[in-house]
Amino acid sequence: MALLAMDQYGHVLVDRIAGAALVDEPGSLLDCLNAGSVAVLAPYRWLRSADVLPRSWEVTSDSIAAFVAGAMDAARLILIKPAANLDEPVDSHFTSALHSGMQWSLLACDRMEELAGKLSG
Repeated sequence: MALLAMDQYGHVLVDRIAGAALVDEPGSLLDCLNAGSVAVLAPYRWLRSADVLPRSWEVTSDSIAAFVAGAMDAARLILIKPAANLDEPVDSHFTSALHSGMQWSLLACDRMEELAGKLSG
């Protein structure tokens, strides 16, 4: 149910963000980025077919982000969070969803000016 809600919110974002495209499978993510579009993930179909994360309310978008970043062979993952959520930064399944050796960091949403430094460093 939570994944379907993420898909629904993804449709809302695509309607409101100029140049955005809904991504619901691995191949369409690269196509979207190569076309210069803003990728908005609709994770239900992708995660349902991969079936790699536990089906539990303890698995959050953090683990989904870790899985997707690993599936795309990303070098690093930056999680942007409300400043109040940095005390308990990730869910209990995050480290097992994160691919071995992948660098990751947290960034408080009120410190977005630091994003460029994290991307280059």
